[in-house]
Amino acid sequence: MTAQHHGIVITALADRPDLEPAMWRMPDSWPEFMGHDDTAAAYFGRVPSTFGHLCLVALDGDEVVARVFAAPFELHGHRGGELPPGGWDRVLLWAFRDHENGTRTDTVSALEIAVRPDHLGRGLSHRMLAAMRAAAAEAGYAELVAPVRPNEKHLDPHEPATAYIARTRDDGLPVDAWLRTHARAGATIHGVAPRSMVVAGSLGQWREWTGLPFDTPGEVVVPLALVPVVCDPTHDYAVYVEPNVWVRHRL
Repeated sequence: MTAQHHGIVITALADRPDLEPAMWRMPDSWPEFMGHDDTAAAYFGRVPSTFGHLCLVALDGDEVVARVFAAPFELHGHRGGELPPGGWDRVLLWAFRDHENGTRTDTVSALEIAVRPDHLGRGLSHRMLAAMRAAAAEAGYAELVAPVRPNEKHLDPHEPATAYIARTRDDGLPVDAWLRTHARAGATIHGVAPRSMVVAGSLGQWREWTGLPFDTPGEVVVPLALVPVVCDPTHDYAVYVEPNVWVRHRL
């Protein structure tokens, strides 16, 4: 699939596999520690080559300015239609397990929508979400789900995610801008995935990733983390367990 709007061309990676290196090189806004999830290290790099028809790139001229990663999996058969509390990590494992087992898939999960920092604020994330919905529908799927990382939750790291997603504006839409984008696109909020990503590392690693001392036991508030990181100096490790929000799009 290919779509063009105001000079931005969005295309499926399957149609332009030559863009994969530039897709990976594109600068993004993810904090450093988010790149150290073990499940991502094992599987995420294989997503474009395995599910290229559901991965999208946006081009401004010859420059990649946004990207989408997504993968299909079986949800409504033996898994009973229940989205997993393990969120992003679990659905990525399911996608590759189903692919390797030849399981018939019925649902697409978003894995990432990223916009180059100098193109933020131009509505490109909305267009990438719309393009991902279109790509999933074109591939024959009736549902797209997403383990959404609310982009303002980090401002309230101590608030439970269940309370955060219940916060709405006067118009009934979510307070969180990224959840609001999904709602406006027709999605419904399904609930919280309490352990969507897990990042564990030594205290030295966490100091390198964040620039923080990590020298006292207990909770450490880390910039851009949705919840505090738990630090254990006695045993030289700290663990971050990120909640995400499951949303469902009917296509």
